[in-house]
Amino acid sequence: MPAAIKICGISTPETLDAVLAARAEYVGFNFFPPSPRHVDPAAAAGLAQRAGDRIAKVGVFVDPDDVLLAEAVTAGRLDAIQLHGDEPARRCAEVRSRFGLPVWKVIPVANAADVSRAISYHDAADFILFDAKTPKDAALPGGMGLRFDWSLLSGLKAATSWGLAGGLTAGNVAEAIAATGAPMVDTSSGVESGPGEKDVMKITEFCAAVRA
Repeated sequence: MPAAIKICGISTPETLDAVLAARAEYVGFNFFPPSPRHVDPAAAAGLAQRAGDRIAKVGVFVDPDDVLLAEAVTAGRLDAIQLHGDEPARRCAEVRSRFGLPVWKVIPVANAADVSRAISYHDAADFILFDAKTPKDAALPGGMGLRFDWSLLSGLKAATSWGLAGGLTAGNVAEAIAATGAPMVDTSSGVESGPGEKDVMKITEFCAAVRA
Protein backbone atom coordinates (compact mmCIF):
# COMPACT_ATOMS: atom_id res chain seq x y z
CA MET A 1 0.00 0.00 0.00
CA PRO A 2 1.27 3.49 -0.82
CA ALA A 3 1.98 5.79 2.10
CA ALA A 4 -0.89 8.04 3.16
CA ILE A 5 -0.44 11.73 2.35
CA LYS A 6 -1.00 14.91 4.34
CA ILE A 7 -0.69 18.30 2.68
CA CYS A 8 -0.29 20.83 5.46
CA GLY A 9 -0.79 24.58 5.60
CA ILE A 10 -3.63 24.85 3.11
CA SER A 11 -5.25 28.27 3.23
CA THR A 12 -7.06 28.90 -0.08
CA PRO A 13 -9.95 27.23 -1.92
CA GLU A 14 -7.82 26.70 -5.03
CA THR A 15 -5.11 24.78 -3.24
CA LEU A 16 -7.65 22.82 -1.23
CA ASP A 17 -9.24 21.76 -4.51
CA ALA A 18 -5.81 20.59 -5.71
CA VAL A 19 -5.35 18.51 -2.57
CA LEU A 20 -8.77 16.93 -3.05
CA ALA A 21 -8.13 16.26 -6.74
CA ALA A 22 -4.80 14.61 -5.90
CA ARG A 23 -6.60 12.34 -3.41
CA ALA A 24 -4.49 13.10 -0.35
CA GLU A 25 -5.84 11.48 2.79
CA TYR A 26 -5.30 14.48 5.09
CA VAL A 27 -5.29 18.26 4.83
CA GLY A 28 -3.71 20.45 7.49
CA PHE A 29 -5.07 23.81 8.65
CA ASN A 30 -2.46 25.85 10.55
CA PHE A 31 -3.78 27.79 13.55
CA PHE A 32 -0.39 29.21 14.66
CA PRO A 33 -0.54 32.99 14.02
CA PRO A 34 3.19 33.58 13.33
CA SER A 35 3.13 31.08 10.48
CA PRO A 36 2.72 32.36 6.90
CA ARG A 37 0.26 29.46 6.49
CA HIS A 38 -1.98 30.60 9.34
CA VAL A 39 -5.74 30.52 8.95
CA ASP A 40 -8.17 31.98 11.45
CA PRO A 41 -11.27 30.01 12.49
CA ALA A 42 -13.49 31.90 10.02
CA ALA A 43 -11.25 31.00 7.09
CA ALA A 44 -10.95 27.42 8.31
CA ALA A 45 -14.74 27.17 8.45
CA GLY A 46 -15.01 28.08 4.79
CA LEU A 47 -12.36 25.57 3.80
CA ALA A 48 -13.91 22.85 5.93
CA GLN A 49 -17.29 23.41 4.35
CA ARG A 50 -15.73 23.19 0.90
CA ALA A 51 -13.91 19.96 1.77
CA GLY A 52 -16.90 18.31 3.39
CA ASP A 53 -16.28 14.68 4.23
CA ARG A 54 -13.96 14.05 1.29
CA ILE A 55 -10.77 14.34 3.35
CA ALA A 56 -9.69 14.19 7.00
CA LYS A 57 -8.99 17.64 8.43
CA VAL A 58 -6.11 18.10 10.88
CA GLY A 59 -5.67 21.28 12.92
CA VAL A 60 -2.05 22.28 13.59
CA PHE A 61 -1.35 24.08 16.87
CA VAL A 62 1.66 25.22 18.90
CA ASP A 63 1.12 25.12 22.68
CA PRO A 64 -2.55 26.17 22.29
CA ASP A 65 -4.95 27.02 25.06
CA ASP A 66 -8.35 25.37 25.27
CA VAL A 67 -10.18 28.46 24.01
CA LEU A 68 -8.36 28.38 20.67
CA LEU A 69 -8.72 24.62 20.42
CA ALA A 70 -12.45 24.74 21.02
CA GLU A 71 -13.01 27.47 18.45
CA ALA A 72 -10.81 25.83 15.82
CA VAL A 73 -12.21 22.32 16.34
CA THR A 74 -15.73 23.58 15.72
CA ALA A 75 -14.95 25.97 12.86
CA GLY A 76 -12.60 23.63 11.02
CA ARG A 77 -14.71 20.52 11.64
CA LEU A 78 -11.45 18.90 12.71
CA ASP A 79 -10.89 15.16 12.65
CA ALA A 80 -7.58 15.35 14.56
CA ILE A 81 -5.51 17.80 16.60
CA GLN A 82 -1.79 18.08 15.81
CA LEU A 83 0.36 19.53 18.60
CA HIS A 84 3.61 21.01 17.31
CA GLY A 85 4.93 22.77 20.40
CA ASP A 86 6.48 21.72 23.70
CA GLU A 87 3.36 19.94 24.91
CA PRO A 88 4.23 17.18 27.41
CA ALA A 89 2.46 13.83 27.37
CA ARG A 90 0.03 14.89 30.08
CA ARG A 91 -1.13 17.85 27.98
CA CYS A 92 -1.65 15.61 24.94
CA ALA A 93 -3.76 13.24 27.03
CA GLU A 94 -5.72 16.16 28.45
CA VAL A 95 -6.48 17.55 24.98
CA ARG A 96 -7.56 14.14 23.72
CA SER A 97 -9.88 13.63 26.67
CA ARG A 98 -11.35 17.13 26.58
CA PHE A 99 -12.08 17.31 22.86
CA GLY A 100 -12.67 13.65 22.03
CA LEU A 101 -10.43 13.71 18.98
CA PRO A 102 -7.25 11.84 18.05
CA VAL A 103 -4.11 13.76 19.03
CA TRP A 104 -1.05 13.84 16.79
CA LYS A 105 2.21 14.82 18.51
CA VAL A 106 5.12 16.17 16.52
CA ILE A 107 8.55 14.97 17.65
CA PRO A 108 11.39 17.21 16.40
CA VAL A 109 14.36 15.03 15.41
CA ALA A 110 18.08 15.72 15.20
CA ASN A 111 19.46 12.49 16.68
CA ALA A 112 18.50 9.02 17.90
CA ALA A 113 17.66 10.30 21.39
CA ASP A 114 14.96 12.50 19.87
CA VAL A 115 13.38 9.50 18.15
CA SER A 116 13.34 7.67 21.47
CA ARG A 117 11.28 10.48 23.02
CA ALA A 118 8.27 9.15 21.15
CA ILE A 119 7.98 6.36 23.71
CA SER A 120 6.89 8.84 26.37
CA TYR A 121 3.80 9.73 24.30
CA HIS A 122 2.67 6.15 23.72
CA ASP A 123 -0.35 6.37 26.04
CA ALA A 124 -1.06 10.06 25.42
CA ALA A 125 -1.07 10.49 21.63
CA ASP A 126 -2.71 8.55 18.83
CA PHE A 127 -0.13 9.41 16.18
CA ILE A 128 3.51 10.51 16.18
CA LEU A 129 4.87 12.75 13.43
CA PHE A 130 8.66 12.82 13.20
CA ASP A 131 9.81 16.19 11.84
CA ALA A 132 13.16 17.92 11.48
CA LYS A 133 14.28 19.86 14.54
CA THR A 134 14.59 23.56 13.76
CA PRO A 135 17.39 25.81 15.08
CA LYS A 136 16.88 27.13 18.61
CA ASP A 137 16.49 30.71 17.37
CA ALA A 138 14.01 29.80 14.61
CA ALA A 139 10.76 31.76 14.52
CA LEU A 140 8.73 28.67 13.59
CA PRO A 141 8.82 25.10 14.92
CA GLY A 142 8.41 23.61 11.45
CA GLY A 143 7.53 24.27 7.83
CA MET A 144 11.06 25.46 7.02
CA GLY A 145 12.00 22.81 4.48
CA LEU A 146 14.54 21.15 6.77
CA ARG A 147 15.09 17.40 6.79
CA PHE A 148 16.81 15.06 9.23
CA ASP A 149 18.79 11.86 8.82
CA TRP A 150 16.17 9.39 7.68
CA SER A 151 18.33 6.44 8.71
CA LEU A 152 17.37 7.27 12.31
CA LEU A 153 13.95 5.79 11.53
CA SER A 154 15.20 2.74 9.67
CA GLY A 155 13.63 -0.37 11.18
CA LEU A 156 11.56 1.67 13.60
CA LYS A 157 9.25 -0.47 15.74
CA ALA A 158 6.80 2.08 17.00
CA ALA A 159 4.01 1.28 19.42
CA THR A 160 2.05 4.24 18.06
CA SER A 161 1.07 4.96 14.46
CA TRP A 162 3.53 7.39 12.91
CA GLY A 163 4.47 9.49 9.92
CA LEU A 164 7.39 11.43 8.44
CA ALA A 165 7.72 15.16 7.81
CA GLY A 166 10.55 17.60 7.19
CA GLY A 167 11.79 18.79 3.82
CA LEU A 168 9.78 16.34 1.76
CA THR A 169 9.28 17.17 -1.92
CA ALA A 170 8.16 15.35 -5.04
CA GLY A 171 11.85 14.83 -5.81
CA ASN A 172 12.80 13.05 -2.58
CA VAL A 173 9.64 11.56 -1.07
CA ALA A 174 10.06 8.17 -2.74
CA GLU A 175 13.60 7.94 -1.34
CA ALA A 176 12.33 8.97 2.09
CA ILE A 177 9.65 6.27 2.12
CA ALA A 178 12.14 3.65 0.97
CA ALA A 179 14.61 4.65 3.67
CA THR A 180 12.14 4.77 6.56
CA GLY A 181 9.14 2.66 5.63
CA ALA A 182 6.97 5.62 6.63
CA PRO A 183 3.27 4.75 6.45
CA MET A 184 2.37 8.44 6.13
CA VAL A 185 4.21 11.45 4.71
CA ASP A 186 3.49 15.11 5.44
CA THR A 187 4.62 18.11 3.43
CA SER A 188 4.08 21.85 3.61
CA SER A 189 6.94 23.98 2.28
CA GLY A 190 7.81 21.18 -0.14
CA VAL A 191 4.77 22.05 -2.25
CA GLU A 192 5.20 25.84 -2.16
CA SER A 193 6.56 28.43 -4.55
CA GLY A 194 7.22 30.77 -1.61
CA PRO A 195 6.54 30.85 2.16
CA GLY A 196 2.86 30.05 2.60
CA GLU A 197 2.21 30.07 -1.16
CA LYS A 198 1.06 26.60 -2.11
CA ASP A 199 1.68 25.53 -5.71
CA VAL A 200 -1.09 23.49 -7.34
CA MET A 201 1.29 21.67 -9.67
CA LYS A 202 3.69 20.80 -6.84
CA ILE A 203 0.81 19.36 -4.81
CA THR A 204 -0.19 17.19 -7.77
CA GLU A 205 3.40 16.08 -8.39
CA PHE A 206 4.01 15.26 -4.74
CA CYS A 207 0.97 13.01 -4.46
CA ALA A 208 1.84 11.29 -7.74
CA ALA A 209 5.41 10.67 -6.53
CA VAL A 210 4.19 9.03 -3.34
CA ARG A 211 1.92 6.69 -5.25
CA ALA A 212 4.48 5.89 -7.93
